[in-house]
Amino acid sequence: MTPDEIRAAFAHDASRDVAHRVVDLAVEFLESAARGEGPVSTALPPEVIRERFAEPAPESPRPLDEVLARVQRDILADANRLSHPMYLGHQVSAPLPLGAWVDAIAASLNNSQAVNEMSPTLSHVERRVVRWMCDAIGWGTPAGGTFTSGGTEASFTAMMAARAHLMPDAWVEGVGDHPPVIICGEHTHYAVSRTAGQLGLGVRQVVTVPSVGYSMSVDALRSTLERCRADGRRVMAVVATAGQTATGAFDDLAGVADACESHGVWMHVDGAHGASALLSPRHRFRLAGIERAHSVAWDPHKMMLLPISAGAVLVREERWLDAAYAQKAPYLFQEGAVNWNIGPRSFQCSRRGDVLKVWVAWQRYGTRGFAAMYDLLCDLTRTLHDLLVGHPHFEVLHEPQCNILCFRWTGPSKTATAEIDRLNAVVRERYNQSGAGWITSTMLGGRPVLRVTIQNPRTTDEHLARLVAGLDQVAAQASAERP
Repeated sequence: MTPDEIRAAFAHDASRDVAHRVVDLAVEFLESAARGEGPVSTALPPEVIRERFAEPAPESPRPLDEVLARVQRDILADANRLSHPMYLGHQVSAPLPLGAWVDAIAASLNNSQAVNEMSPTLSHVERRVVRWMCDAIGWGTPAGGTFTSGGTEASFTAMMAARAHLMPDAWVEGVGDHPPVIICGEHTHYAVSRTAGQLGLGVRQVVTVPSVGYSMSVDALRSTLERCRADGRRVMAVVATAGQTATGAFDDLAGVADACESHGVWMHVDGAHGASALLSPRHRFRLAGIERAHSVAWDPHKMMLLPISAGAVLVREERWLDAAYAQKAPYLFQEGAVNWNIGPRSFQCSRRGDVLKVWVAWQRYGTRGFAAMYDLLCDLTRTLHDLLVGHPHFEVLHEPQCNILCFRWTGPSKTATAEIDRLNAVVRERYNQSGAGWITSTMLGGRPVLRVTIQNPRTTDEHLARLVAGLDQVAAQASAERP
């Protein structure tokens, strides 16, 4: 393309007509899914979808009509439709439509959050939203944080701060021959073991504590801390969970805080999923003690229903996060400007203004609106629990503490057998492939179980009844097919 052709293409694609055509695709995708039309996901196997993209990189420009037609035909038609009321799968929200539209503004700005001069407005928006989140936790003026890609990066950054707190010279000298340990519950997210590997501690330095009812046992934590002290093993941090991935369970944060304080140990709360309960007067009690933590991971792209990505790492004293990274970059972080710059405390350098959609959504719905969304999703999960308890062919494995529920199909026998295990392993795949709905699965107590996460306010009691009936039908059919 000649320079004039490049400029002409830029001007054409920046027009309102093109913008409307692109947004119309997104609107139709969301609207049709929200109406419950069509399958929840594709029935095509991965190898079939892979083949439609098996092509060399285009050498020449193509007409926009052709490109958008492919987006609609080859991508949208077989994508997971999270806004469908029968999507009840992973911990990814049916996104707030406003958040999706505002994402386009952030992309249009393309201001990097690394330093204030590169993002003169959104840097301050991010600081303000971080302040709101710290206020919700109950932290005072010294607190701070930064936005992240999600809970995994947030917990990684928190562990960087914990390492700097325990070992101030680790940035230069490393962790040495006797690295410290991280203590966490047996159901903790894999972000903890991944962090141990990334920091050079080694996954063997992750010490797991057994659970009671899927929450970390505080008594076992105390014993573990005592044993580490007796063995001369330094503890870098204890990681508690608020909204455990498999079951949604909340650890006893006040009890964990007591144990950590008695040993002078950093306490981190992985609240990627459950920290949004702070906004709900009805559910905030599950986070009692979180204000005593040193650091918290919180993902607005989960229970605040923002589009990916929107995560945050928060610390009770901002200086702890500043100490996590000791990089020098005079072309970015000039002396005297560091108080305005977010970059020195972030793992990322180039980072988009994901905070914009959170700020806009908070302005639009307010804390009470977010609380109402959280309460609704938890209420729907309780409704599903009651439906399953009242059904003769299902076994519920725990009381729901948020919007996550695990259960098994048992048939009339209500007996745990190898055949029941087989059916629970296959029923999810068959049900999802039917297009009628979409759920996930996990392993609890060594047995396969069905798992539902309700993150779409469009889901109703009627949809949940349809889910139970559909799963029962699929499982009964699979049971009848056995040799």
